[in-house]
Amino acid sequence: MFIETVECPVTEFQARRFLIQSEEAVRAILATSATHALVNQQQSTIDVRALMDGAPQRREEEQQRTVEAVSAATQSLRDSFTAVQSGTFEIDSLGPVAGELSERIEAAPDVFLEVTRLKTKDEGTYVHSLAVSALMMQLARSLGYEDEAIRELGVAGLLHDVGKLMIPNAVLNKTDRLDANERQMIRNHPELGYRMLRQQANVSDIVLDICRFHHEALDGSGYPLGLSGQKIRAEVRLATVCDVFEALTSARPYKKAWSTKDAINWMFDHSQMFDKKLVLRLGSMFS
Repeated sequence: MFIETVECPVTEFQARRFLIQSEEAVRAILATSATHALVNQQQSTIDVRALMDGAPQRREEEQQRTVEAVSAATQSLRDSFTAVQSGTFEIDSLGPVAGELSERIEAAPDVFLEVTRLKTKDEGTYVHSLAVSALMMQLARSLGYEDEAIRELGVAGLLHDVGKLMIPNAVLNKTDRLDANERQMIRNHPELGYRMLRQQANVSDIVLDICRFHHEALDGSGYPLGLSGQKIRAEVRLATVCDVFEALTSARPYKKAWSTKDAINWMFDHSQMFDKKLVLRLGSMFS
């Protein structure tokens, strides 16, 4: 099939006027946000209509693979959180989990987000962490990070909310306004998670920093330390953007899910808090 153009930003998919010669090329196109591609039937060497008729089936197959991967990863992360509490945690166990999530979001970002948005109250923290991990890896990949660094960021994303283990579900899932004590309890989770991870073996400084500082903001309005500007390392900024985006685009007990466009626009408009370049790059993954 000869493609004249894929209707998505060139920053997302650069190739124009080319002959598809592998299934990998098809998957790359399906993974973009494009809903249409212009095909030159005269220069194509196969039955174009027959191939395109199979696209919905491939999307269903990708969705099923993603559902299975997220289900398995949720259980693995639940076990890891429990191991952190008991002091038997082995961080290397999360490498394969991050790798599988990375493959799934790279294959179809929109499908991945659709699946992870279907979280229940009981698994909310876990699936949120899976989604943030995958978003961090995909964003880091688009920024040219090395594979080893991408995997480390993926593990950091998985563990960034481990401190919420210490918060009662009645508070995490409360639909009414939180009182002052409950708000402080929520704000303590980064520090609680940091202290728990610091006691585990082989946890890197990047993982610790992302756990502790993912709620800091560039203007110093965040917590727990009120860091600002260059005091917030690049990896933490990346984590913060992905964490807030996932939270905004997911339904919570106290709010409806925002659209991807509305979330990106809101974050861009609040560039005093978030790294604007990272917000734009994240938006390009779904625009």
